[in-house]
Amino acid sequence: MVKFKRKKNDTVIVKSGRRQDRKKTGKILRIVAEKNRVVVEKIHLIKEYVRANPQKNIKGGIVEREGTIPMNKVMYYCKECEKGVRVGYKGSGTSKQRVCRKCGVVLD
Repeated sequence: MVKFKRKKNDTVIVKSGRRQDRKKTGKILRIVAEKNRVVVEKIHLIKEYVRANPQKNIKGGIVEREGTIPMNKVMYYCKECEKGVRVGYKGSGTSKQRVCRKCGVVLD
């Protein structure tokens, strides 16, 4: 299993990709570990065509939802630095904390 420095509910900034998504921030909703991709809130919106299913109470039509983007296209967004930063670890004994590499503030 691969370990990632970004976790669910982290605020991230998009470094590169589609023009309308660049430099936007959002929360990580889901991590797809086997494909090395993430789903970020209100980033990379795609339109999906859904068939109606009355048994499950689903209306048909066009639904807009978030698509996945590669993990290397996003960086952790530090509120202190107000920019994308790399994440490091500071360990003391048995515990390990994630820290901002730029300002040194504890993230968790």
